[in-house]
Amino acid sequence: MNKRIETRLVLKKNIKRTLNKLLLSIILFLIGMILVKQNPNLKKNIEKNLYEKSLPFQKVKNYYEKHFGNILSLDKITKKEQAVFSEKLVYEKIEDYKDGVKLKVTDNYMVPVLESGVVVYIGNKDGYGSTIIVEQVNGIDTYYSNIKIDNIKLYDYVEKGELLGEVNNNKLYLSFQKDGKYLDYKEYI
Repeated sequence: MNKRIETRLVLKKNIKRTLNKLLLSIILFLIGMILVKQNPNLKKNIEKNLYEKSLPFQKVKNYYEKHFGNILSLDKITKKEQAVFSEKLVYEKIEDYKDGVKLKVTDNYMVPVLESGVVVYIGNKDGYGSTIIVEQVNGIDTYYSNIKIDNIKLYDYVEKGELLGEVNNNKLYLSFQKDGKYLDYKEYI
């Protein structure tokens, strides 16, 4: 069979599968909305878990892939991109700071992502400055603070070693949290 025809068949099959998953997701969402509308206690429980706690994106993704498969199965027909920036964390000095650690780095230091995950927060934190929180694939929230936020957007997926941002001066603040508890940074850097 011609390679071009084979590629079209795979693409057509993947599009059908994706549309079916989308339709099923819409149906499940609508059923959920009907149930929430009819049961005020369910609505309060959902609000409490979604708005007062951090939404665990990795658990949702794992559940979805377990029951519905990969979101898009285009891996077979597309080429894998390679990152231009792929670095490890390098620092000159380390000291404890609040719930985490303060690292002395070089001026204009380019901060790499320590572990792949989803950006769940971008903003300012008291005592830390501009902060990006990445919910890693292992369920740990990593706080990167004192960073110039340029190219990262909320809910971006970032890969380990990719450029997250540049430090504002020669200080980088890191802290690690899981299930609302701060973790010892020594295990993660």
